[in-house]
Amino acid sequence: MTERLEDISGRIHGTQQLQTVVSAMRSIAAARAQQSRALLPGVTAYARVVAGAIAQALRLLPADAAPPSTPAQDGTGLVLFCPEQGFVGAYARRVLDAAGPVTADTAIFLVGSRGVALAEERRLRLAWHGFMAPHADSVAVVAARIADALYDHMQDNPLARVDLIFPSWSPGRGIAIERRSLLPLDPGSFAGMETGAAPLTTLPTGVLLERLAEEYVYAQLCHAAMAAFTAENEARVQTMAAAHANIQTMLAQLQARERQVRQETITAEVVELAAGAGSLHR
Repeated sequence: MTERLEDISGRIHGTQQLQTVVSAMRSIAAARAQQSRALLPGVTAYARVVAGAIAQALRLLPADAAPPSTPAQDGTGLVLFCPEQGFVGAYARRVLDAAGPVTADTAIFLVGSRGVALAEERRLRLAWHGFMAPHADSVAVVAARIADALYDHMQDNPLARVDLIFPSWSPGRGIAIERRSLLPLDPGSFAGMETGAAPLTTLPTGVLLERLAEEYVYAQLCHAAMAAFTAENEARVQTMAAAHANIQTMLAQLQARERQVRQETITAEVVELAAGAGSLHR
């Protein structure tokens, strides 16, 4: 026999332990995904409320007021949301692929340690990088850090445009990579959202719009971060489910081999006993 029964039993035990770890990781990821899915509609509603407030504030501008001019700017910015941990398949590569060709004047703000490692492999120069949220409750903190990094960078390096690239998940479709414009805000995109009479304010209209714009940018960052957190954990659930199925197949094969080797061992022992008994009767 090429295999010992003890060796196969040891492999079965090790595989069962791995199955326990995989099941635990799958359960944790599923719980986190469920929590973030429940929070995502609230984040979306928050962004919608801020957008409505901007639409209302725009009504305070004089009818003949020209939109505020912006100085000539060079370069673009990209905010990429990648996974923080592994076992999520290849979607980190898909996020970086969605960025397309990156020029020297592109400022990349990257969230997620897995994405940072991949960006280093591709020799991408990062303007800033940070950790992805470890749980849904910390998504707002991550969004605030990204906003601070953006504003700090743009003080000395104005950007003509900033886009968000993040994964989103939906039942049946799975993970899709989305790209949305973050800055500059287009006043035309808020048309038709105003309701009721023009609001009464105590702030100058320009100051009010500036503060609402900052709030809207933060809301969009929160939405992208929450969607990315959901997608990361849904991807991990799928990966762990596939790993669990593979482990089940491996266990079935090992257990079948264990029964075969045990039967071969018993047969060999019976043959030896029969041979020994035959020699005693001669």
